[in-house]
Amino acid sequence: MILFIIAYILYLPLSIINWLFVKDKSGYFKSSAVNLDKFGNREFRTLFNKTLINDKGYKFGNINETISSVLGKNQLTGTLTNIGKILVWILDKIENDHSLKSIEKNPL
Repeated sequence: MILFIIAYILYLPLSIINWLFVKDKSGYFKSSAVNLDKFGNREFRTLFNKTLINDKGYKFGNINETISSVLGKNQLTGTLTNIGKILVWILDKIENDHSLKSIEKNPL
């Protein structure tokens, strides 16, 4: 538990310090956000599979796929729960058709 807390606390300051050393800064934080998104898809798969999709839905858990991609696939197949639909609605307010645009055809 202590290692988890230390890693969590260090992530943001280390990201900013690292950014200072990176030569090509364009897209740095977007890339980090996508990496966190993929990590979240894998790390919270049990929670997301139980709360955001029904039993027949396309499952969360692939480390190479974003949460939004999985939501988009389930949006297309009608397998989102009400909570999943609300999350997709919120994401669509930030970017029109966000989850559908995020669908990854062949995640590794």
